[in-house]
Amino acid sequence: MAGQFDALLATIQNSVVYDLEQPRHPEMPVHPAHRPGYRYFLHRRHGDTYNPDEGGPRSSASGLIVTIDHTGTHIDALSHQADTLTLYGGVGVDRRVETPGGFTVHGIDQVRPLLGRGVLLDVAAYKNVERLPPGYEITVADIEGTLAHQGLEIRSGDIALVRTGYGALWEQPEAYLTAAGVSRAGSEWFAGRRVAAVGADNMAWDVTDVVDPELACTIAGHLILLARHGIHIIENLNLEELAAARCHEFLFVCTPLKWKGATGSPVRPVAVCPAN
Repeated sequence: MAGQFDALLATIQNSVVYDLEQPRHPEMPVHPAHRPGYRYFLHRRHGDTYNPDEGGPRSSASGLIVTIDHTGTHIDALSHQADTLTLYGGVGVDRRVETPGGFTVHGIDQVRPLLGRGVLLDVAAYKNVERLPPGYEITVADIEGTLAHQGLEIRSGDIALVRTGYGALWEQPEAYLTAAGVSRAGSEWFAGRRVAAVGADNMAWDVTDVVDPELACTIAGHLILLARHGIHIIENLNLEELAAARCHEFLFVCTPLKWKGATGSPVRPVAVCPAN
């Protein structure tokens, strides 16, 4: 066993870890449906607790976080979307399932940590652009072309991350919110490969304001992936460093917080890539 641990440790030590979370602050991009978004308030300050005469040299500080569970880099629980008031697995939305304190079924606390093969589909690089055009819907041809260009395939259980190039505009909220996204057909393509999760460097995986003509709803990929196939979506990823390193295949780690009954959770995902 010791030898196996040493080999595992050596593998990790010879790897590069890429942080895929965007920084959180009050001015970051927030989807209109999830405002006010995020605030941090420093509640207790060092000057409040420092008393050298009675407490010695130590002091402390702490703060209050106020946030919607779908702001910043986050993962969607399966309770986040319903299909004609039915959650994934045929769970009807009623008062026993949807309570004032959150969901009793498919809450984010029931999502296991994601640990598996990650694949970066750098669609922007494949299209030879810094970023895709605003509102562009990534097609199945784009997805398959990117994978062929990178020499990779999507397997069952993978975590597929799509780069549009808009992650570089995180500090420009107005421009960021015009991002490209994955088309309905693209979401169906990933669902057909039975991936464990998908993610993108945009606000909503989908293009946010497009009404799908077949499903007659916006963000159709959310309906398809979450409600119909039980596939989690990770949004607002920072994929710029990972893409610059051309690390298209990696160990992906993402651990949601156990907020009981919540419809989503902030996350700080990482990609572990072999050192060059």
